[in-house]
Amino acid sequence: MAGDPWLRLPEAGATFPLAGQPGHGRTAYLRRQPARIVEGWMEGGYTGVFELICGQCGDHPYLAYAQIPPWLQRIRGPYTLEAGLAAYEKHLGLGIGGSPAPDTQRQPGPPRAGAG
Repeated sequence: MAGDPWLRLPEAGATFPLAGQPGHGRTAYLRRQPARIVEGWMEGGYTGVFELICGQCGDHPYLAYAQIPPWLQRIRGPYTLEAGLAAYEKHLGLGIGGSPAPDTQRQPGPPRAGAG
């Protein structure tokens, strides 16, 4: 999978935020778990559970669950929809409902011109 655009490394000297920190997981998403993946293709429909895929953690959507290491399996799930959404928010460092965690909320700035 060398040269795969899914796997993007930070530029020299740059680092990604760690899992659970705001700004992490720009490639992360929740998906329905495929019944199976054969040579990168999803086959047989989907199961009734969901998976969290995060490219910044090293996961790849074309790999089957059994093809990823145990620590990535713990991130991936499987989850119910509700638990998957909660895991997604936690993984990205978001608070409830997709807002930044309380300690990272931006302070209100001055009113914009023309607002009001």
